[in-house]
Amino acid sequence: MSAAVEQHLDLVFSALADPTRRAILSMLLEDDMAVTDVAEPFDMSLAAISKHLAILAGAGLISQEKRGRVKWCKLEPDAMRAASVWMQAFGQFEPVNLDAFERFLAQELDQPLPE
Repeated sequence: MSAAVEQHLDLVFSALADPTRRAILSMLLEDDMAVTDVAEPFDMSLAAISKHLAILAGAGLISQEKRGRVKWCKLEPDAMRAASVWMQAFGQFEPVNLDAFERFLAQELDQPLPE
């Protein structure tokens, strides 16, 4: 994996680590929103919301544009593609049943199971 891809993954996962930012992304799934509308459901200042939006924009998860006097936010779902591909790589393995594995080893080694 290239250093650029790793750096992008770090930014995306760091941005997604915060519940407020995840909630903002969920809201933007519906449609583009003005910053003031994004801030409305949260019990924090507009400046705090703007910081969250800057982190999301820095990770490429959203874009922002000014339309007249209003700043709008738009979800950029393709920005999560690399993170999704990286996470899906772990889905190829079946979960390990440790109890069954322990029984298998005990049978193979012809030893009694620990009590």
